[in-house]
Amino acid sequence: MSDQRGFRRAKLRTSCMVSSFLFMFCWVWAPRLQRQTIQQGQPANPLHQLNGSIEAIVKRVAPSVVQVIVTGFGPVGEGNEASLEVGTQRSVASGVIIDPEGYIITSAHVVRGAQHIEVVIPLPPSESSPVNSILRSRGHTFEARTLGLSREIDLAVLKVDAKGLPALPIGDYSLLRQGELVFAFGSPGGLRNSVTMGVVSAIARQPDPDNPMVYIQTDAPINPGNSGGPLVDVDGALVGINTFILSQSGGNEGLGFAIPSGIVAVAYPQLRKYGHVHRGEIGVSVQSITAGMAAGLGLARDHGVIVSDALPGSPAKSAGLRMQDIIISVDDAPVDDLPSFSLRAYMLHAGTSTKVTILRGLEKLDLQIPVVEHQHTADRLVNLVDREKNLVGKLGILGIQIDKKITPMLPDLREASGVIVAAKTVGTSAVDNPLSVGDVIHALNGTTIIDLDYLRTSLETIKFNDPVVLQIEREGTMKYLAFRMD
Repeated sequence: MSDQRGFRRAKLRTSCMVSSFLFMFCWVWAPRLQRQTIQQGQPANPLHQLNGSIEAIVKRVAPSVVQVIVTGFGPVGEGNEASLEVGTQRSVASGVIIDPEGYIITSAHVVRGAQHIEVVIPLPPSESSPVNSILRSRGHTFEARTLGLSREIDLAVLKVDAKGLPALPIGDYSLLRQGELVFAFGSPGGLRNSVTMGVVSAIARQPDPDNPMVYIQTDAPINPGNSGGPLVDVDGALVGINTFILSQSGGNEGLGFAIPSGIVAVAYPQLRKYGHVHRGEIGVSVQSITAGMAAGLGLARDHGVIVSDALPGSPAKSAGLRMQDIIISVDDAPVDDLPSFSLRAYMLHAGTSTKVTILRGLEKLDLQIPVVEHQHTADRLVNLVDREKNLVGKLGILGIQIDKKITPMLPDLREASGVIVAAKTVGTSAVDNPLSVGDVIHALNGTTIIDLDYLRTSLETIKFNDPVVLQIEREGTMKYLAFRMD
């Protein structure tokens, strides 16, 4: 009996080996045989052409897609006990290389509250065979730091110490059309180097009527772990950043949403430079026109967008925009509903002007309205600093002591003490430390920081290459930043 069992096992192993060999042979050689058949004069199969085009897109895009591994603290356990215990949590998401010098875009919710971030960058094609890319997706792992983050638009910029990386170009969002083929890349369920295909279901969708943020809707399968990964078009250009799904099951149901590349193009350089987004604004409030509103106000249209307020002293008010004006277009882009207006508003650049075409009664008018910068809390803080008085040279920052004057400007502050980072300076040895604008330094190496002078004095005792651990408050979350003194 043992010999028979041994024979069966040997036979099974042989069968598996043969099956594996046949699979590998077919996978490697079938495309070559197909190409040879075409070269021999037989008519090309359109499906082969489609298959080859998709394969080319994946090959071009995949090296720019990274896996983001985040470690932080969160509730553990189940049910009511989940809020009673806090432990280390590890989550896996996605990102995309946006600049060869190591700059990566991902979703803000992916890295918010992170204690440690790692980025896995795929190996170049020359270092990984096609078979290995299926059986075992490898890559180089780098520690990453957050340069900037915007919860409002759910974008974050990460930096890794690497150069010459394959970056993905940002596509022209204005050319995107409903029904176009798109591809979602990322690490759904932690499965690195995954790609799915679908179409653009809508180019401007506003899932939450109380939130002006607009998204691309797609039926390309998106699952947990895809957040922060790219949505690309048939040219391999970035048209969106995958951010969330609507699902009753928790998995893909064909309702995926991505941040439009037009918003990414505006937000990325600002997040990289300032750590937050300097949004442009004209000082106007708008609403969707309803049939009842049109009837009651005697409007010429029963659909579209109406000006409900032009704020006093705003560029819109100064340019002559009035309440009850109906907005027809912004910079010649049609405004048919609130999502289309919100999208154009997100893409305004401070320091420029925008052409707003309106309908006032039956008269059509063009107004040229200057775009000003929306004031961020950190921007107001910068106006309070003096480079000589507020410089903390060893950290490469301009810091402001938290006092009775500053506290009202920071209503969500958990501890009304310490030093807030108002700006990062250029030309100091510590410019690459992991601090971000808006961080509040509460402690240095376990010692509470009471004011700006005490922070400077404490830093003077730290020598080159000594360990530094800052306890900071970032967007309502306490965390530690550990690095070596430069």
